[in-house]
Amino acid sequence: MANATTARKITTQSAENFGFRDKLAYGLGDFGCNMSFALKGTLTLFWTQFMGINSYVMASLLLLVQIWDAINDPVIGALVDSDRHTYKRNKFLAYIWAGGLGLTFAGALCYIPWTGAPAMAKNILFVAGYIIWDAFYTVANVPYGSMLSLISADPVHRAQLSSFRSAGSIAGSVSTNILLPILIYDASNNLRGERIWIIALGMGLIGLACFHFMVNNTKIRVNTTITLKEDAPKFNVFRAAGHFMRNRAAVGATLAPVGNFIGMYGATVASQIMFQSYFKNAQISGLISQIAYIGTFLYMPFIAKIVKRFGKKEAITAGALLSCLAYILMLVLPITPDGKGIAMFVVCQLLNALGNGIGNCLSWSLMAGAMDYEEWKFGTRNEGTTYALHSFFRKLAQGLGPSLGLVAATMLGYNASLQAAQTPEVALNMRYLVAAMYLLGAVVQLIAYGLVFNLNKKTMAQIESDLAARKNAQ
Repeated sequence: MANATTARKITTQSAENFGFRDKLAYGLGDFGCNMSFALKGTLTLFWTQFMGINSYVMASLLLLVQIWDAINDPVIGALVDSDRHTYKRNKFLAYIWAGGLGLTFAGALCYIPWTGAPAMAKNILFVAGYIIWDAFYTVANVPYGSMLSLISADPVHRAQLSSFRSAGSIAGSVSTNILLPILIYDASNNLRGERIWIIALGMGLIGLACFHFMVNNTKIRVNTTITLKEDAPKFNVFRAAGHFMRNRAAVGATLAPVGNFIGMYGATVASQIMFQSYFKNAQISGLISQIAYIGTFLYMPFIAKIVKRFGKKEAITAGALLSCLAYILMLVLPITPDGKGIAMFVVCQLLNALGNGIGNCLSWSLMAGAMDYEEWKFGTRNEGTTYALHSFFRKLAQGLGPSLGLVAATMLGYNASLQAAQTPEVALNMRYLVAAMYLLGAVVQLIAYGLVFNLNKKTMAQIESDLAARKNAQ
């Protein structure tokens, strides 16, 4: 007799009781993740200005740790996909809880304030701390991304879940990014790095509470069950990766945040220096940078209606075009180092918020659509691996962005040892570098959504109809 192999069978339960608790629980999951994740915004300045690592060395280390992501994310994704253990509720929830427990303490390991350590020891401390933090983050976040397609099969529900995920993500990031500059900069706009590890530990405990609520209040309606079937193919991570690369929808939905993150995180490094040395007000830097997310909260109540009326691709492409306009204005307007200049900077961020808000609400929902596209085109659903690859490219961009921003800033004259005391010429260079990095990210987003992502309103309707017909025929 042939060896039996495992195959997955998807069973869908009624979605009638889908409600606010489902959306809140899912949103709080990314709130917990992003309170920890937002701390990454301080890594570059902490290790260069406070710990004294050379800027070019730091840029190299930021890229080096992404090699761990290259190994870490797909491996964990494949592990989740191939895990046949029977869990009390759901395997994804089990992995999320395990990762959440580790994140409670892992974030603080990235900010050990040992300023007197030898240069090589500092390099090792950064790499080791980051690797440990990233491992736990991946254990929590990769399965978390897969949960969206399992909570409900309804495309409107998925859009709502994606919206709440974005809201949770932004709320975690915003609260962290607003508070951090107030707590870690002194009156002279110089960094007080010795405080950060305590702050990281406190945020880890808050994140753990969020994961606890999410795990205990999530209902699975699209169940993945194990059946034995002699002709079912074994799970193959390389085949899944190949499907991802041939999945134009997944590639487009991934390229957009990659471009956005390269631009945004590169701009973040330059922006921190700009507020230190150009505007001379580092403590408000976090508050102003978060203005870009206002649009997300404005669109949230209407996101279901927007999707029904225009379609996801159509709405998100229009938003990306508006973001490009916002950053062109940021580049050419006379943003001076005074209150008037800050006001102009804020106006540009507000205009971008109106454009990018749609993308923030719908980006994760696009990946759920890409999963359906994979099933429709290839007859497979490799949620764990697909989300892992998506997460890997996002994380790679999150490392590449600050590396490029730091290298560009250093080439334009930035000296980390001077902290807020940069020359006027260097400070002005940071003002233009911020706008240029933001614009780069917005242009890549526009290309990804407008030209690469191929699931317009009509195509998605056809996919949903065909998949429903297949399930009814089983």
